[in-house]
Amino acid sequence: MRNIAFIINPISGTQNKRRIPKIIDNKLDKRVWMADIVYTEYKGHAEELARHYADLGFSAVVAVGGDGTVNEVASGIRDTQTALGVVPIGSGNGFARHLGTPLRVANAIETINNATPMQCDYGMANDRPFFVTCGSGFDATISEQFQRAGSRGFRTYLEEIVKLLFTYKPEHYRVVVDGVDLDGTAFLLTVANCNQWGNAAVIAPKASIQDGLLDVVICSPFPLIQAPSLAIKLFTKTIDQGMNVTSLQTREVTLIRDYAAPFHLDGDPVQMGEEIHLRIVEDGLWVLVPKRY
Repeated sequence: MRNIAFIINPISGTQNKRRIPKIIDNKLDKRVWMADIVYTEYKGHAEELARHYADLGFSAVVAVGGDGTVNEVASGIRDTQTALGVVPIGSGNGFARHLGTPLRVANAIETINNATPMQCDYGMANDRPFFVTCGSGFDATISEQFQRAGSRGFRTYLEEIVKLLFTYKPEHYRVVVDGVDLDGTAFLLTVANCNQWGNAAVIAPKASIQDGLLDVVICSPFPLIQAPSLAIKLFTKTIDQGMNVTSLQTREVTLIRDYAAPFHLDGDPVQMGEEIHLRIVEDGLWVLVPKRY
């Protein structure tokens, strides 16, 4: 029997969290796992709790929340022998979707019973870790607007996207990668470890959490009339075939902006300076991977 902790974010997503402990009790195989269940109380608490369980030698810590919760829990256990598990209850769930983790709580818990620990990569943006995607530009501004919104969920996210499409002004960047200096204006710039932002919007179709590479996706400014076509490509895993999109893979890249501006890490907005150095950390995180992955 191995020790496992479930860290539940009570404000993640839109569904009720009160029944989750009972579902864990019903679905978790007690012949395999002995569970602790805790709720977070403030931002950053999940990272503190996860680090505590890793120090105690727990075999796994499960993030019960969205990609922001995944970021906190994974930050607390990265570079240890404790594995990350995911029960997705967030708004986008990009990490869980990349792995093929079921989106229903009961099914996600059942997959943990037979999951395989696997070493995976994560990224660093200056001194901040990320595990799904990070970026600057339109998606970072959307993350900032979404955090300020009074409600959660995909509908709110979509409403913020539609509103901002009419007012957002692309920014100037320099991107230094593999000795090449790219200079220009971009609608958005995403650096991906996983293949999607969430909600099945696949921004980096070739991304893998085991290839030792970051996927850099640069979307140039485009006429508003092309927005529906780009959206279709996002949801059909063909965005890298778009005329306005440049994709490349690298172990590290430096992003230079004209001024400090919003930046997002796994969907959570942060303020970062003009220069951001991004690099991959290979095999730095153990993950409980569903068998079908």
